[in-house]
Amino acid sequence: MSADELTQPIRHFISSGPKKLLIDGEWVEAAAGAVFATHDPATGEKVTDVAHGTAEDVNRAVAAARRAITEGPWSRMTPSERSGLAWRIGDRILERAADFAQLEALDNGKSAGVAQAVDVTWAADIFHYYAGWATKVEGRTIPVSVPWVPGAEWHAYTLREPVGVCAQIIPWNFPLLMAAFKVAPALATGSTVILKPAEQTPLTALLLGEIIQELDVPPGVFNIVTGFGEAGAALASHDDVDKVAFTGSTEVGKKIVDAARGNLKKVSLELGRQEPEHRLRGRRPGSGGGRFGGTSSPVGGGNSARAPSISTPRSRP
Repeated sequence: MSADELTQPIRHFISSGPKKLLIDGEWVEAAAGAVFATHDPATGEKVTDVAHGTAEDVNRAVAAARRAITEGPWSRMTPSERSGLAWRIGDRILERAADFAQLEALDNGKSAGVAQAVDVTWAADIFHYYAGWATKVEGRTIPVSVPWVPGAEWHAYTLREPVGVCAQIIPWNFPLLMAAFKVAPALATGSTVILKPAEQTPLTALLLGEIIQELDVPPGVFNIVTGFGEAGAALASHDDVDKVAFTGSTEVGKKIVDAARGNLKKVSLELGRQEPEHRLRGRRPGSGGGRFGGTSSPVGGGNSARAPSISTPRSRP
């Protein structure tokens, strides 16, 4: 995609200097001042520089997320207020659909058309869907019979509370969509977030951070730390993180489980790998081949639901 094809907001986004971390409601440089370059997979050309966050930056982000729960207005917001916020985030994604689609294309290599039709639309739908959750997550009151206390009337009840500080680590194949899947339910139910996007594709997560900031979300509720494995490892092992959610490889998922043991934090993993597709002898030639070949390519080759290769029986002489 040439610069002439980009919307003015995206031209400004990629040309306005290195992208910063979002910590405690402010866009800040990495503690070490380091940056790394992102590249357009379609051309190999540099897109922009991004802050290289490390464990020190993770510490700052986690502290901000904790303060947002214990000291800020976030924990006092009503479910209906959080619902309205999640809905407005979805609306803003749709309002800037062309911007998100172009940035996703630059970042990930998929076509802007696919990004707008699938990634952007679904991301907005996810925020709209979880907006409804905010007022529907309820506890129960349960009558209890205690026969050894004559005449007593007892009851038990359940109380649903936010998980707390959530670290969320997402992959490169559907950057905006994966961010929405992680962020929307956490915000709708009152938790705070530190999002760590894949180092290959951090840009749409940062644009999501911009629109969330525009909606006056309290400081520390939504934080973004861009970087490499060190930042992800620091989040997974941090004693003040209550939950870590990860989408990616099985190998890294195992490391996250090991790191999370320190404070028995909750862990959600979406893991997997691609397996080859086997075609059996006797299958009509050409049946299904077009569907196979046309599924992973439009999304930059990163569709884990599709086979990376096809094996067929060797023909007999």
